[in-house]
Amino acid sequence: MSDGSTRTAPPAARVIADALVVTQDPARRILRADVRIDGGRFSHVGPHAPREGAEVVDGHGFALVPGFVNAHTHVAMAPLRGVADDRDLAGFLETLFAVDARRTEADVGAGARAGIAEMLLGGTTSFLDLYYFEDAIARAVEELGIRGFLGWAVLDADKTTQHGRPLDNAAGFLARWAGHALVTPLVAPQGVYVCDRETWLGARELAARHRTFCHFHVSETRREVHEHQAKTGRRPVDWLAEIGFLAPGMVAAHAVWLTGQEIDRLGRGGVGVAHCASSNMILASGGVAPIVELRAAGARVGLGTDSVASNNSLSMLREMHVAGLAQKNHRWDATSVTAQTLLDLATVEGAALVGRAADLGSIEVGKRADFSLVRLDHPSMLPARPEAIVSHLAYSASEEAIDSVYVEGEPVVRHRALVRGDWQRIREDGERAAEILWAGRPSPPETRR
Repeated sequence: MSDGSTRTAPPAARVIADALVVTQDPARRILRADVRIDGGRFSHVGPHAPREGAEVVDGHGFALVPGFVNAHTHVAMAPLRGVADDRDLAGFLETLFAVDARRTEADVGAGARAGIAEMLLGGTTSFLDLYYFEDAIARAVEELGIRGFLGWAVLDADKTTQHGRPLDNAAGFLARWAGHALVTPLVAPQGVYVCDRETWLGARELAARHRTFCHFHVSETRREVHEHQAKTGRRPVDWLAEIGFLAPGMVAAHAVWLTGQEIDRLGRGGVGVAHCASSNMILASGGVAPIVELRAAGARVGLGTDSVASNNSLSMLREMHVAGLAQKNHRWDATSVTAQTLLDLATVEGAALVGRAADLGSIEVGKRADFSLVRLDHPSMLPARPEAIVSHLAYSASEEAIDSVYVEGEPVVRHRALVRGDWQRIREDGERAAEILWAGRPSPPETRR
């Protein structure tokens, strides 16, 4: 996989002085410390960082937290927030497919900028995406300064609204964006309901040839599982394993309806899972994704928001909270998923999921400087005690507490304002896109009383 090592200009040296550092290192240390950044990477984490040649930022009133990794979304759907509320997945998809068929590269770009702005303001510094017109999303990534792992949606040629063969479109995208600093291109088979065996194996081969990975939806609902089982005689994960698709480094989204055998197959196969608790709940997918069992089986698990059309939010703070509550309540066990585990899923585990455990996800010397400064004087952070910080991040922190955000050591948010984009213009572009897209949506079903 690409390590995203190229960039056009060397970043500035900086010292964040006297911050409360939530390291997320192997010992999960929380330190009152200085952090120095050189060349876009952490070069010092501890007391008395050298100041020579560096901009010094007073960190005393802040927690310094690794940037969140949103492990599954469709960021360009920002203008579609609320367009298909209060429908089950089948009704939701009917609405979204009708709207998606009319999208253009321009409105995808407008949606991507709006979604990326929302994520940056919420402390997300990396995201894993599945959509089409990904070139427009890649341009938005570079414009606003986030880190994007961008999967071109692949499905059977007779089931797509894309111009041309989706696998060929994905191949072109991978070639165009290879080696970019903030963009990692990948291949994204939509799901078993629109991809046949040839498409799945073609996606796997394409990803292997370009040394990247595949991201895909699987076993989100019982209906998906039952229909595929009726068609092939096998459940989705079993079928994907048996046709030779599953491979280490791949990332499956949702993975709610799994058997013990499928869980073992994902774990043994080195496949990661993006858990999307809020989306699964609002679409009434039923059940609760078996993330405890998946992790026990050796599968990497991260947290994803899914799109704002099926979650209504791109907040990773909210996603940690909802995921924790859902697991605790479902299992009748308040210890089943702890605050520390939730923060792990949103940071170090998310980084591992996208193949970047070596340089993202924690505040350690040598790693890339992707982080947020969180205000300790915000009401949602009271009491601002070191032993409570992880709990606050998982269960109570507000986006309004996130003051500044850095990617590769460069500020992309300062004092709740985008550094590399104008929110007013981004909002206006998103509203114009929504005006056109909402006009063509199917009417909602009648509400019966």
